[in-house]
Amino acid sequence: MNRVFSNQKDGGILYIVSTPIGNRKEITSRALDILSSCDIIFSEDTRTTGILLKEYQIKKPMLSCHEHNEASVTETMLSYLKEGKKIALTSDAGYPGISDPGEKVIKKIIENGFPISVINGPSAFLPALIGSGLSTCPFYFHGFLSSKSSLRKKELEKLKSYPMTLIFYEAPHRIQETLQDLYDTLGNRRLTIARELTKIYEEYIYTTLEEAKKLQDLKGELVLVLEGHKEENLPDKNKILSILKLRLKEENITKKDLAKEIADIYHLRKNEVYEWILELTKTSEN
Repeated sequence: MNRVFSNQKDGGILYIVSTPIGNRKEITSRALDILSSCDIIFSEDTRTTGILLKEYQIKKPMLSCHEHNEASVTETMLSYLKEGKKIALTSDAGYPGISDPGEKVIKKIIENGFPISVINGPSAFLPALIGSGLSTCPFYFHGFLSSKSSLRKKELEKLKSYPMTLIFYEAPHRIQETLQDLYDTLGNRRLTIARELTKIYEEYIYTTLEEAKKLQDLKGELVLVLEGHKEENLPDKNKILSILKLRLKEENITKKDLAKEIADIYHLRKNEVYEWILELTKTSEN
């Protein structure tokens, strides 16, 4: 057992500082205090962090700490800590170590007995989850899937039976392939795509995997929040439309009641089903 107090006044300490994921106004006052008072800042990209520091008139020495130099930089950090320096670690956005460099550094610092303190702040997957309209407890955060389709499908096979909400990060140049693999492996499920969070073009797309495959030109930082496994996966839209066509012939049910009934059965949004009913009604009238 090794108990280490984070708020000790003397000696070296590593501050793990969360930085804004888009809107720079989301940085916390405590994060600014730490960045202003530390001796040196290690960042994923000194240019990106430099822009943030310049906006808040903070001038500190900076060194890079990215996925290709984590091992060597960790030794540099340890030498500073042994000298009693207070150092900060940042990624380009959000928390270091969450789908960003930093995990290896943090483990090594802890193993060497130095204190760490995580400075709370912005993160992409939590706003995406909360704004998704899907179950928030429990959830499983996976981060980025493999860039290779064959490996990606193997990862998804392991997650196929997970009942909790699944959260993934994805790059825009891979999103179409990933959506296709998600559909092929997991079947049709409800999906929320959170795009460009906290930025000017922030958008939440409430859809299903079947419908999401048709989306084009999805740009920016993407978070996929996916419904967990249920005993009855969502059927194809065509199957639901067929059911609706038959039920619409019944005289003793209103469109709103039918929309609610089908939405409850297949775990869909009532407004979405109601729009399908209106489309079918217009088609039959023409």
